[in-house]
Amino acid sequence: MRRFATILAISTVLAPPLAAQDRNTLPELESLIPDSAIDDPQAWVRQSVPTQAPGNQDAQPQPDTPLADMPLITVPWPDKLELPAVVPLTPDAGIQFAEPEQRPRGRREGTEVQVSSELKLVFPTDPAEFPDRHAFVDRFKGLSTVVQYKSDGSAAKLAAQARQDEALLERMLRVYGYYDALVFRSVNTGPEGGQPANASQPSVRFDIVPGKQYTVGAIDLGSLSATGPDFQMLREAFMVNTGDPLLQDKIESEQADLDIALGEAGYPFAAIDDPLLVVDHAREQGDLTLKVTPGGKYTFGKVTSNLADFMPGRHLSEIARFKPGDQYKRSLQMDLRRAIQATGLVASTDLTPVEVTPPSGDRPGVVDIAATMTKAKVRTITASLGYDTGQGFKAEGSWENRNLFPPEGALRLRAIAGTREQLAGVTFRRNNFHGRDKVLTIDAYASTIDYQAYDSRTASLMATFERLSNILFQKPFSWSIGLETTATGERQALPGGGFGPRKTYFVGALHGFAELDTSDDLLNPTHGWRLSAWLSPETSRTDNEQSFYIKAQVEGDYYLPAGKKVVLATRAKAATITGAPISAIAPSRRLYAGGGGSVRGYGYEAIGPHNGQGDPTGGRSLVELSAEARIQTGLLDGAIQLVPFVDAGSVGTSPTPSFHEIKIGAGIGVRYLTGFGPVRIDVGVPLNPGPKDSKIGVYVGLGQAF
Repeated sequence: MRRFATILAISTVLAPPLAAQDRNTLPELESLIPDSAIDDPQAWVRQSVPTQAPGNQDAQPQPDTPLADMPLITVPWPDKLELPAVVPLTPDAGIQFAEPEQRPRGRREGTEVQVSSELKLVFPTDPAEFPDRHAFVDRFKGLSTVVQYKSDGSAAKLAAQARQDEALLERMLRVYGYYDALVFRSVNTGPEGGQPANASQPSVRFDIVPGKQYTVGAIDLGSLSATGPDFQMLREAFMVNTGDPLLQDKIESEQADLDIALGEAGYPFAAIDDPLLVVDHAREQGDLTLKVTPGGKYTFGKVTSNLADFMPGRHLSEIARFKPGDQYKRSLQMDLRRAIQATGLVASTDLTPVEVTPPSGDRPGVVDIAATMTKAKVRTITASLGYDTGQGFKAEGSWENRNLFPPEGALRLRAIAGTREQLAGVTFRRNNFHGRDKVLTIDAYASTIDYQAYDSRTASLMATFERLSNILFQKPFSWSIGLETTATGERQALPGGGFGPRKTYFVGALHGFAELDTSDDLLNPTHGWRLSAWLSPETSRTDNEQSFYIKAQVEGDYYLPAGKKVVLATRAKAATITGAPISAIAPSRRLYAGGGGSVRGYGYEAIGPHNGQGDPTGGRSLVELSAEARIQTGLLDGAIQLVPFVDAGSVGTSPTPSFHEIKIGAGIGVRYLTGFGPVRIDVGVPLNPGPKDSKIGVYVGLGQAF
């Protein structure tokens, strides 16, 4: 009780003084704390705590003084307990104590994979415990902070990077379905005191214990079953089933496949929510919820346009590969968008399905495809400057309006000014003429040519209807038919030098072309082959004599990969003119060889029968063979190719190909690979030149030589 009063008094001292009105309190409290305690708390405390006389040590209890008896406590004091004696254990000779393990904590035996000079991964020895090891390492290597950013010998920097890579490994393991995986990180901080300076540098090691790979549990695909007859096909498109390994990548990939399948099965408004995965560690499974809303099945209606005067919907319907009433397919919608972009007349295109008639029972609805386009600049001015041995310097320029006559009616003016050729021409071109990639071209030009073989003054009018490949839509089969009328006055080189008298030829021709193409690229093929044929029945009138003859040509190209960095390319071409003597054929329409697209090392059209001065006179048969190796280099991030080549060609006066005089050229070229095709520079030398052949030929162009 005294101690309680002391504590209470101390608390009173620490408390703030009571206010005057606090004196009027209860009598019980007054008896415990009188008013004098309020007036002078410290004095009252001193009176309450008994004082100890100086020097009287017995008044204060000593530490070893026995406590008074406590009747409520029945447990005996420790000094009165009698504890049993401890019996020592007999040593067991069968127990052997191993030496302390010197390896870092978490390090285990396993298959080590050196990812970089600073990083090592260790997997279980049994490949079956982690079968995706190789793909996992390749993926981790591309994302690792340690691999991408060198530590430069800094242990602190490496340790920080290692923590990030540890978190990356844990995330990746979950992606592969290992939700109980453990990753042990150990960092070697480099040489310690007393070690030589060339001791091991800082490095990090990750020991991976994947544990059991979780599997797919329950699967909920929302309203996919509402597709009725299409359900089985759509469910098979989503190739994730209960019991499969729980691979997040595969779930995302199969979600994309299901989305594609819905779009191809006629569901333009189908929607798929993000996947929801609930992992149950007790079952070692993950339950997947993928909410699918099909949105109804539809067929195509018409195509509408927001630019009716520029690119009307009727024209877009001609471009489309679907007709009204066809089942909706998203791929056909995207194909139409690419075709519109390929015209070059629009800067952007957005195609949106618009419901016209909703589905009713088993009958699908109808959607129109609304095209929202923005115009691109349709006027183009181009200019180029080039040089070719045999053709000399040539400057070309053109002006074009690609939609002067909508839709897709282009007008082009062009001109050539060169040391050996001058030309002025006008071209009308209608793209997508009554069908996809069908082109109507009407071309008129006048030109003067001063080649080594002949001199000509020509006016020509040609009309061509064709279906050809383009960069966006390379076709396995292309064709063209055309009609040509030409009037040309030409002089042929004389044996003694100069040119003979000019003769006028009136030529009419009906030509056709067809090509099969299995190559992988128009401008830079790496594998596949091409086979083309060209046929042109012609009539020619000169000196009041009418002649008929047929020009025919066949060409085959073959491309063979030889390793990852080499492509072997070969070409063979043969041509003939039958039905008329060579004198009845205008010199410009005869057969020649030589130049950048023929036999390199020789001048343009410089190979063929010659007169006494070595000038080519042209022939009625032709054979060409070419081979080259396109070797990829590491220069400019692989954009440079080196191309050694050899070409051979022969031109004869008879319709049957002759090998009496074969010209061979060889050399080396350089290709700079750009986004629009390779830029080509070839340097060739003639191996058996004639008296007027140059010692070297230089050729510049766009695309491979063949």
